[in-house]
Amino acid sequence: MDDLGMRIASGQLPPGSILTLAGLEEQYGVSRTVIREAVRVLEAMGMLLSRRRVGVTVRPTSEWSALDGRLIGWQLRGPGRDRQLVVANELRAAVEPIAARLSAERARPDERERIVRLADRLEQLGAEGRGDSDDYLTADIAFHDLVLDSSGNPMLAAVKPAVAAVITGRSRAGLTPGVPDAEALHNHVQTAAAIARGDAEAAEHHTRRYVEAVLGEVQSRD
Repeated sequence: MDDLGMRIASGQLPPGSILTLAGLEEQYGVSRTVIREAVRVLEAMGMLLSRRRVGVTVRPTSEWSALDGRLIGWQLRGPGRDRQLVVANELRAAVEPIAARLSAERARPDERERIVRLADRLEQLGAEGRGDSDDYLTADIAFHDLVLDSSGNPMLAAVKPAVAAVITGRSRAGLTPGVPDAEALHNHVQTAAAIARGDAEAAEHHTRRYVEAVLGEVQSRD
């Protein structure tokens, strides 16, 4: 599934391409059951369509589940990576500042404490020059997941897999420096502090500062 999804997401198998279960079975050397399961998952993501006497057709990109974390991961491993980073970070710029504002208004006390601890962890790892480490990646994803969750809005929380995929893809592509940008890290810490004290305006402001900084960085690469 991963290989086939990657081939579709990268454009190697463009929309309109027709595949057969027998052909895929032979190509991958696995059972028909395994092929059917892989195709079923990709159908659920809107990437494939199975029809009797036609085969399996690659669907137009407009039909794909754009927020699916697996799809974003595949796109960030393909030749259109830089453009996908822009698109995904435009989403973050639209969503995360509002989530931080709502988190400052609605987060539970334990959530506020955890957000502060995660921001402190990011600051510590950054000071150690470990911004490109798995530990930093784990803490970064946990920080953003918790801000989205503590917004109290399930529709905002639903973009967590997309945000995690973007952060992971950026890191895996070697675009996350060992020593994080000082201003971006400062704004993470200030966002956490604002949420902890219930300052909605400051939480939105500092979140907007760091997501727009990342967006500007990836736009310059596009």
